[in-house]
Amino acid sequence: MARSFLSLSALLDHGFDTVIDVRSPAEFAEDHVPGAINLPVLDNEERARVGTIYKQESPFLARKLGAALVFRNAAAHIEGPLAHHEGGWRPLVYCWRGGQRSGSFAWMLQQIGWRAEAVEGGYRTYRRLVTGALYDSPLPYRLIQLGGYTGTAKTALLPRLAARGVQVVDLEGLARHRGSLLGEMPGGQPSQKAFETGLAQALSALDPARPVLVEAESSKVGQILLPPSLWEAMKQAPWIEVTAPLDARAAYLDAAYDDILSDGARLKQMLDPLRFHRGHALVDRWGALIDAGERRALCRSLAEDHYDPAYEKSRTVFAPRVLDRFGTPALDEAALDTLADRIAERLQTIEM
Repeated sequence: MARSFLSLSALLDHGFDTVIDVRSPAEFAEDHVPGAINLPVLDNEERARVGTIYKQESPFLARKLGAALVFRNAAAHIEGPLAHHEGGWRPLVYCWRGGQRSGSFAWMLQQIGWRAEAVEGGYRTYRRLVTGALYDSPLPYRLIQLGGYTGTAKTALLPRLAARGVQVVDLEGLARHRGSLLGEMPGGQPSQKAFETGLAQALSALDPARPVLVEAESSKVGQILLPPSLWEAMKQAPWIEVTAPLDARAAYLDAAYDDILSDGARLKQMLDPLRFHRGHALVDRWGALIDAGERRALCRSLAEDHYDPAYEKSRTVFAPRVLDRFGTPALDEAALDTLADRIAERLQTIEM
């Protein structure tokens, strides 16, 4: 039996005990339904082998081999990671397009007595629903952008504001990138599809009647592109802006970018392309500061001589409507908590 889902919210709130993605590990790694576990009935090599036979030899031979592999692997899953489930367990199973892989596995689970169902249309149904939510219509949310120069701890403010009841979408967290030239994070970025899955899931949990705070970004966060509906909503959104002294920002950047600043050779490589924009003299000066271990001075110069001019240029282009500005003398933990209190209180009074 295949379960049909007509909306993204219905699929995300599926109500089953477990969601099982039976696609190959490579397919699962690129993107999957939130919360799904991967129990492949064909691994990467097996899937490639069956596909080659299907195209080059015979669809019948491919299906025969595929069936043998699917049931062999399914049996291993039942004896292994699924062995502890009781009789009332309700799993929801999907493959690429709701075909033989998920159908065969769901059937086997049903024969045991588990109340298994497959997703009609498989992952393609889920992906179509995500695309529809993010690309095909305007977002139904009232966005406010959190702006401010690089180093004003905007990213650190987001979880504090969320803890104070503010609706927040952390785009840099979802994109696993700090949104700047030196923004790379350990582990790299998710795929575009996986980012969109995380974004769609985050948006689905929001109340459209209340404002949603997002950090001011460009249309790209690292290599991740913001969906057009979100980018259009951000361009039209009013701002609240955070300000802090340059020395406080340099200290914050020194701590926040410790992983990047600790690798001098890599840091020089990352800064070298800026010679075209900022000139050889400034980039050479940064190199000298890196060699001397002058991290705080480097952060101050990067903010003052690179990030601030870029921010001002972007701000001039978009000319945002600033609802309020919040200055803070410091960016340590206590100062950020105080700042979050002030911003959260102000957001409660904003009428859009």
